[in-house]
Amino acid sequence: MFGTCAGLILLAKDLVGYNESHIGVMDIKVERNSFGRQVDSFEADLAIKDVAESFPAVFIRAPHIVEAGENVEILSKHNDRIVAAREGQFLGCSFHPELTDNHGLTAYFVEMVKEARAKQFV
Repeated sequence: MFGTCAGLILLAKDLVGYNESHIGVMDIKVERNSFGRQVDSFEADLAIKDVAESFPAVFIRAPHIVEAGENVEILSKHNDRIVAAREGQFLGCSFHPELTDNHGLTAYFVEMVKEARAKQFV
């Protein structure tokens, strides 16, 4: 499962300021709108582990990961805030990769799906 922006919020087990999570499958704590309001939207080039050294990320009222469990792999940070992570078959990011022409993160997710499928038939 791949959650981008609000999808990251849905995947998180813990949310800053809320008592209950939504889907709650990733061992992460997320803060909503942590980069500001709609007018504070921005783009930044990110290094994303196993994806790209320079990925164009679009942040729109974006959340960020405040805490990550020991089995969560941090894939990217922006200004010391965690903005992309993976835990097993779950991938989450703060930004909107679908709003760029770079399909590297989507390709990474497709490979995750292929890996999970291959493990099913072992």
